[in-house]
Amino acid sequence: MLSTIVSGLLLGAGFGFVLERAGFGSPCKLTAQFRLTDWSVFKVMFTAIVVAAVGLMILERTGVIQAEDLFVPPAFLGAAALGGALVGIGFAVGGYCPGTSVVGFVSGRIDAAIFLIGLLLGTWLFASFFDSLEPLTEMGEYMKAQTLPEAFNVTDITVNVIMIIAAIGVFVLGTFMEKRSVGPVSAKEAVYGSLADQKRN
Repeated sequence: MLSTIVSGLLLGAGFGFVLERAGFGSPCKLTAQFRLTDWSVFKVMFTAIVVAAVGLMILERTGVIQAEDLFVPPAFLGAAALGGALVGIGFAVGGYCPGTSVVGFVSGRIDAAIFLIGLLLGTWLFASFFDSLEPLTEMGEYMKAQTLPEAFNVTDITVNVIMIIAAIGVFVLGTFMEKRSVGPVSAKEAVYGSLADQKRN
């Protein structure tokens, strides 16, 4: 039990360190994703999903883990859509998600502390009224399958190849949009812009 807690804390600390170094402790960096001027969040998260998916497939194929030993939660499409919309609104308005709010708080940002307080208060309220809200968490269950290969009747390799291609597309499109939003800048503008970003962070 202790080793589980320690490993969780170490992994969480490492994840938080990486987020901070990537600039995800700043709401300016995060809200820029919604303005399509900075695709760092999308790139990082998409990369994490692809690496996890491919890694899991390799571990299954090599016999390190067994597919039947993995728990795949039911797919509640309606609940996922509703929850995703609410989280997205909070993300866009507050400039943080649950993970990055902790990173911002540890970095000493007051706005992140306020966001984190609101997050904890909202969690407490949700838990208090869970019995009434539980039907919403099970809304729109997809009964035909639990995984994408099962849903589309294809192999896991096919799904992963499509995801890799999509990730490459996101990187290309994101880079193009970032360059287009910034436009050509002089060396002087680049220096003063970077200094302004450092002061904001």
